[in-house]
Amino acid sequence: MADAPDPAPAAGGRRWAVLAFTSTAMFAIYYAFDALNPVGPLLEKELGFTQARIGALDSAYNVAALLVLLAGGVLIDRVGTGRAMAAFAAVAVAGALLVALAPGGYAGMAAGRFFLGLGSEPLIVAATTALGRWFKGRTLSFAMALNISIARLGSVAANNATSWAEGLFASWRKPLLLAAAVAAASVAAGLGYAWLERAAERRRALGSAGATERMVLADLVRFGRAYWWVVGLCVTFYAAVFPFQRFANIFFEQAHGVSPQAAGFLNGLLPTTAMVATPVFGLLADRIGRRALLLAAGSLLLVPAFLVMTVAGVPLGVPVAMIGVSFSLVPAVLWPAVTYVVDEKRLGTAYALMTFLQQVGWAVVSVGLGAANDRFGASAANPGGYAPGMWLLSALGLLGLLFSVLLWRSERHRELETARARS
Repeated sequence: MADAPDPAPAAGGRRWAVLAFTSTAMFAIYYAFDALNPVGPLLEKELGFTQARIGALDSAYNVAALLVLLAGGVLIDRVGTGRAMAAFAAVAVAGALLVALAPGGYAGMAAGRFFLGLGSEPLIVAATTALGRWFKGRTLSFAMALNISIARLGSVAANNATSWAEGLFASWRKPLLLAAAVAAASVAAGLGYAWLERAAERRRALGSAGATERMVLADLVRFGRAYWWVVGLCVTFYAAVFPFQRFANIFFEQAHGVSPQAAGFLNGLLPTTAMVATPVFGLLADRIGRRALLLAAGSLLLVPAFLVMTVAGVPLGVPVAMIGVSFSLVPAVLWPAVTYVVDEKRLGTAYALMTFLQQVGWAVVSVGLGAANDRFGASAANPGGYAPGMWLLSALGLLGLLFSVLLWRSERHRELETARARS
């Protein structure tokens, strides 16, 4: 995948401020989303919520995300990334505050999670689009990888809040009010980025938002073939890794007999490793290029990793390490890849559509994996029942490898056509 030229020098000096603003917004949003995790036991104890009800709070978020993503991407391209980021951040903060105050009990909390989804997912798209517009050329992968790592740090901070903010966990409301306060940082970050974007547009150092014209629904999916190979890899990759993480603790305990503490440690290695390694792989991609090849390598690691886990007696550290490397490598290259195959004025739509399809694939495979485990009687008494689910995840890795190869062929064909045109 050929590298694009660096942006105008006038924009270069402000790029790292852009990275700081977008990363702050992502940290705040990830924190607000995951703040519910350590509060779950308090919701059961104090409000009598069932686990099904707590799980449904995530469903409210996901439904909102699916409803708003495509329209949000178009809005980002039309009104500008900065304005859209600040507006979506305000919606997300309102949602986080509604979760904490929960007027009407469970219904109010569910409404808050819905509004959090309405704001958070398109905000993430806007932040990614902003990086794609400012970091062109040799620093793009590193910038996006660092942004992802800082966002995941927000999740780590939220999940460990019982340790560093123990005094707030005497009741369920205070930790969620803290989450709303953290989320408010996304509004400040969005406004800061909007100011930088406006200043750059005035200096003609950055392209402005696309001209307003009649919206044609077909334009939502009118992209080149290379874009769809990137989307295919995105969907298959995340549809394998995220559902696995959800079921990993149970699988490790029942199929391999490890303790709950060891299972939690092994599962936690994936995001922890990615926080450190993703920027390293981003730097590597910026340095050597070969993006399609790196994506193929990351996808290939998933295929044996899930299969090895079905073999009794194999140390779990080996396949978990393989998935951890893949979970660090693929995102570091995948998200920047969109900027090389899509026109800058349509980046918001492109990222929104890819995220939308990613969430659909994630949801479908999560249900399918759980159904496979039930269908084949997976349990501590029947660890072999987990094998079909692992085969499914391995097959998704194989599909991801196929999309990586197709992307490489597409980019190779384009390079040859460009060389012929120049000769």
